[in-house]
Amino acid sequence: MSGFLHDDQIAVLRKQGFVVARQFADPSQVASLRALAQRHLAEHVAPIEYEADLQYPGAPASRGAEGGLTVRRLLNAYARDPLFAQWATDPRIGQWLGRYFDEPPVLSTVHHNCVMTKHPAYGSLTGWHQDIRYWSFSDTDLVSCWLALGPETRNNGGLSFIPGSHAAAFAPEQFDDKKFFREDVPQNTDWIARAVCPELQAGDVVFFHCRTLHAAQGNRSDQVKLSVVHTYHPASCQPVAGTRSASQPGVPLMVAAESD
Repeated sequence: MSGFLHDDQIAVLRKQGFVVARQFADPSQVASLRALAQRHLAEHVAPIEYEADLQYPGAPASRGAEGGLTVRRLLNAYARDPLFAQWATDPRIGQWLGRYFDEPPVLSTVHHNCVMTKHPAYGSLTGWHQDIRYWSFSDTDLVSCWLALGPETRNNGGLSFIPGSHAAAFAPEQFDDKKFFREDVPQNTDWIARAVCPELQAGDVVFFHCRTLHAAQGNRSDQVKLSVVHTYHPASCQPVAGTRSASQPGVPLMVAAESD
């Protein structure tokens, strides 16, 4: 795909903490990834995280309860199938993020690295949070790449983002004990009011900073929503030894040649 790399997209990411790159993935690639995700979902191919495991609002009480085997994430996408690995290390992603980081990007195989699902029934709500809350790296300039495998809107649980939140210096009391951004704190009201939910189509990608506040509502449609998400860091940024972030090696990305 020519012309996908635009400096203005990177400028938007720097300014607001997220940016949508329309039709970043080829339709045939998206179709293959979607078919594979649907098969693994139907067959419950491990490793899997179930909604009941996290107990977010709307989730079943346990795996043994009604809806207890509703899948939240198909984990370890990079090692799950070569198709997922090819997407995670796509040279176009390498080029885009290499331009952003101004150095080679590295795929984290620990954080995200999954197929996110959102089911119409028992698909839980996810409160406002920053992904960096449980990550341990020498720097905090990490970026995630979220690929929509179908339409994503507020109605089916699409991601909402708070522009500019990645650059804010929030106080600890603005978050609860699980590091969710509190909706009952007055100083958070104006921030939450700024939230936007970009509508995505299959093949669209959202690049978003690990400090950008984001959230997702439940899925009020009649179809399961599927997305693939991976996280990347610059080669000079290292996971902290002895932490979960360092528990598996990263994968350096090749960078595609730029198109005229």
